[in-house]
Amino acid sequence: MIEGLTRNAARNVFYGGSLFFFVVFVSLTVHSHYYIVTQSTDSAGLNESVRHGKEVWEKHSCINCHSLLGEGAYFAPELGNVWQRYGGLNNPDAARAGIKAYIRIQPTGVPGRRQMPDFGLSDEELDALVDFFEWTSRIDTQGWPPNDAG
Repeated sequence: MIEGLTRNAARNVFYGGSLFFFVVFVSLTVHSHYYIVTQSTDSAGLNESVRHGKEVWEKHSCINCHSLLGEGAYFAPELGNVWQRYGGLNNPDAARAGIKAYIRIQPTGVPGRRQMPDFGLSDEELDALVDFFEWTSRIDTQGWPPNDAG
């Protein structure tokens, strides 16, 4: 009796394993898509103002300095939870005013600190950007970012 795998048995293990892991991959892909579409994202709250806020975010390349839900640069704070940090869950009006005021006073001119440029955003653009941050805060990030500071 020959010990070990025969050529046919090795081929069958290869094809069987490949097929098994392909099915697992497709299943996980379908599950991830289902989870993102049905549970993770607030698609009902996605309106024109939020879309415009994302356009402002992209137009000014905010992701080159900030991260949003862990994606982007880490030069400036994470903005996926900026709405919570400014108290948007308890006092949305104060959070909205606080975020807009912070963006308006940039750059602060404090020596030795990183400075955000003045983009000259209009009130409409600021409102849309804050709406985008508020919408982003409702995404189920499963614990990201790991701390409130961003």
